[in-house]
Amino acid sequence: MSTSGSPPSQGRLGTGHILFLIVAAAAPLSAMVGTVPLAFAFGDGAGVPAAFLFAGVTLLCFSVGYAVSARRTGGSGGFYASVADGLGRPPAVAAGYVALLSYNCATIGLAGALGYFTQLVLAAHGLTVSWEWCAAVGLVLTAVLGYREIALSARVLALLMLGEIGVLAALDVAILARHGVHALPTASFSPHIAAGHGAGVSLMFAFVSFIGFESAALYGKEAKDPRRSVPRATYAAVVLIAGFYALTSWLAVGAVGSDRVREVAGKQMGDLFFVLGDDFLGEAGSTGLQILLCTSLFAATLALHSAAGRYAQVLAADGLLPGALAAEHPRHRSPYRASLAQSALTAVVVAGFAVAGLDPYADLTTSMLGLGTLGIVALQALAALSVLGLRLRGEGRGHWWRETVAPLLGFAGLAASVWLVVGNFDMLTGSPSRVIAALPWLLPLVALGGLVYAARLRSAQPLRYRLLGVRHTAVPDLPPAAPALSGDRHA
Repeated sequence: MSTSGSPPSQGRLGTGHILFLIVAAAAPLSAMVGTVPLAFAFGDGAGVPAAFLFAGVTLLCFSVGYAVSARRTGGSGGFYASVADGLGRPPAVAAGYVALLSYNCATIGLAGALGYFTQLVLAAHGLTVSWEWCAAVGLVLTAVLGYREIALSARVLALLMLGEIGVLAALDVAILARHGVHALPTASFSPHIAAGHGAGVSLMFAFVSFIGFESAALYGKEAKDPRRSVPRATYAAVVLIAGFYALTSWLAVGAVGSDRVREVAGKQMGDLFFVLGDDFLGEAGSTGLQILLCTSLFAATLALHSAAGRYAQVLAADGLLPGALAAEHPRHRSPYRASLAQSALTAVVVAGFAVAGLDPYADLTTSMLGLGTLGIVALQALAALSVLGLRLRGEGRGHWWRETVAPLLGFAGLAASVWLVVGNFDMLTGSPSRVIAALPWLLPLVALGGLVYAARLRSAQPLRYRLLGVRHTAVPDLPPAAPALSGDRHA
């Protein structure tokens, strides 16, 4: 139903390209610097590495089920297509709007963080530049790359990812070289620590550190072989992120001391890894960490911007947003109008916070990124549930592990994560504001609006309603099911 009139795009993305796109969204260096110290301080301290492994296993189970959706939908449409396939049209419309809100909020929050930390890094080296200008430069670069073909963004992200992973790997090697096996304390995985006081908070920070890894299912239209590359990239991203987070946080525990890590992290907070970098890599290493933190935030902003733009394009193609946003660039094959609209929205919101004199990190980043994170985790849980919906309807191949046990385990872990994030939203955002504390209510309100709109379409425009999600649910490699237009199977 695209209104663009453009010919179908030819796939340009391989598994490696998609892997860099989704790992960049998780921003490994940003997670290490910004999230891990909070987990150390407010969670179970030395038990944080175990929390990352648990989250990784849970999300790997989710990925097994999500891969079923990716193969059925052709690996495009993200949560919208997955929920349409498994739970029907009304939940899909709700999920689509929540996804659009969540990815836009996360992108806006990261733009604020990019401006804030870039200003601090430049100031540390004698350069005075306002956070507004730093954010503006980042947004312009994001807009230019978002307008161009996705393969260009993937190549840029690959370079940035190699840099941030490389500096953390260098830190890991330096810690191991100095402390040997003592850098990997067994206390981190002992039951009384890993499951002790604060384990729930550690799990919350662990789950939110994976945000964006599920976005592989948005690039199927631009992939060379979506039914293979999308699941493979998703699996690889979970294993890479979980292993890297668990190992680096484990070595940080060993470097600081398992009995001291909670206290030290509570004092140093965001400076913890910079202090470790200065100690183990020298001044040059610490400077490298600072610079690569900024590039990590830019990479995450670009990756989530790309995801948000593709959600807008998919929803517009199905008539749930203005049709112009579905247009595909004739040469770059990018959702260029959706990308421009998303860039404009981000710029307006960031400028609004700047004009109001609000803090780019304490007010903008924490609120927007916190809301976006909660929405994405909730959608992950819903996507896991949608695979179970396929099994209940008797569709698919009925594989007990891929279509029942794995998605059920993933749903249980993600539902617990949603509960933890909602219960600790003030800790996640770091704000005591009642307005920010009330932000999670936006998600059910937007979802309710989607359900109401779907019901209205069903009664007022039944043909248009029946076409929702249809182009994302072709399943030629599976046994034939009832035609989508022959009844109201997805109602």
